[in-house]
Amino acid sequence: MKTTDVLIVGGSAAGMVTALTGKAHWADKEFIIVKKQKEVMVPCGIPYIFGTLETSDKNIMPVDASMKANGIESIVDEVVEINSEEKFVTFKSGEKIGYHKLVLATGSTPVKPRWLQGSDLENVFVIPKDKEYLDIMREKLGHAKKIAVIGAGFIGVELSDELNKHGYQVTLIEKLPQILNLAFDEELSVKIHEMLVSRGVNVITGVGISKVTGSNQVEAVELENGEKLSMDAVILSIGYKPDSALAKKSGIYVDEDNFIAVDEYMRTHVKDVFAVGDCAQKRDFVTRRRVPTMLASTACAEARIAGMNLFNLQVVKTFSGTIAIYSTCIGSTGFGTAGVTEQRAKLEGIETITGLYEGVDRHPGNLPGAQKQIVKLIAASNSGVIIGGEVIGGTEAGELTNVIGLALQNRMSINSFLTMQIGTHPCLTASPAAYPLIKAAEMIAIQMLNNLKRR
Repeated sequence: MKTTDVLIVGGSAAGMVTALTGKAHWADKEFIIVKKQKEVMVPCGIPYIFGTLETSDKNIMPVDASMKANGIESIVDEVVEINSEEKFVTFKSGEKIGYHKLVLATGSTPVKPRWLQGSDLENVFVIPKDKEYLDIMREKLGHAKKIAVIGAGFIGVELSDELNKHGYQVTLIEKLPQILNLAFDEELSVKIHEMLVSRGVNVITGVGISKVTGSNQVEAVELENGEKLSMDAVILSIGYKPDSALAKKSGIYVDEDNFIAVDEYMRTHVKDVFAVGDCAQKRDFVTRRRVPTMLASTACAEARIAGMNLFNLQVVKTFSGTIAIYSTCIGSTGFGTAGVTEQRAKLEGIETITGLYEGVDRHPGNLPGAQKQIVKLIAASNSGVIIGGEVIGGTEAGELTNVIGLALQNRMSINSFLTMQIGTHPCLTASPAAYPLIKAAEMIAIQMLNNLKRR
């Protein structure tokens, strides 16, 4: 039986980054990565194969090429059992490989609720990271005209816009009061809602789906309020669940929400076994509560932590909780969010002060391509520490969101933004005199000063 230094189970973003980071830090060690399918999809690019990209062939992660270039072996098989005492795994093919360190990056699978009547009808789809499934789904959708997308999180919103661009009649249905309700506060989510509607997507909020009807395939959906909508296909985008069955079966501790329990070095309860990505347990960076956040960016951060700590704990290199940084775009308008929303902070009992600034992302604002830019910052009222932020603007909104995320991770206060030194250019950024992050911080600082005066 062959034995390797590091065996990584899972070939998507978390597995790939663990292998690359690990090899960079432990160049003398042998690494093997195992993936179920030869071709691995770029997770965040999946909605775009239904519109902009037109085919899944343009959304492939270069796993094999990256591994080969870095001296890492890549094999296609499926691990069906882990013997953590004797430190070897068994593959579906019957082969066994021993390991010194094992990293589980088994990801997640889309939720298809059993309670939803009609969910087993033809043309009811989920959105897995499976190229073969997605190719079949694209082909079947080619015969549809009216499509219901259930769930208005980021994937649901992106998919709805892409299908709409491709000429389908799309209805996006969200049970919560607003689309992207968990990521944005109402004053920003309403603007995104309006954007989608203006582009031709029918958006229904505040009511969920109760059943899918049809004889053999989808003919209609029925909402909780009794309304029936004629449909040719239904796409369920209502979340993902961690793929932790292998860990659970092998005696590796899985928590009550089916996430593999890990510490800040991404170690499981079993010696020499790590877990990263969607299958691994998460805690919110601000509230410290366990959360089901599943993001490729979070997975890659965890993967880097695991890779650096495989053979020697780097005590300053730990994963201290997910900041939940999301960004996307509709057309040329980007939007993003990091940390907790104002509504989430209230639920957690955190008193906040917010600043919302609306400006323009070029200077002067008459330059071609200039767009309105909105930044909302959320700070803890007693300390001024930034705990969240939301952005709508041009395509650089994603990078502004990343700046907010870095501020959160370093527990920066509003004062840090007030003294921020920035590089600006008329064609690239807002004016240095009206830079949105700084202006939003100024609004919070003034409120804090007024509160202090009233005491």
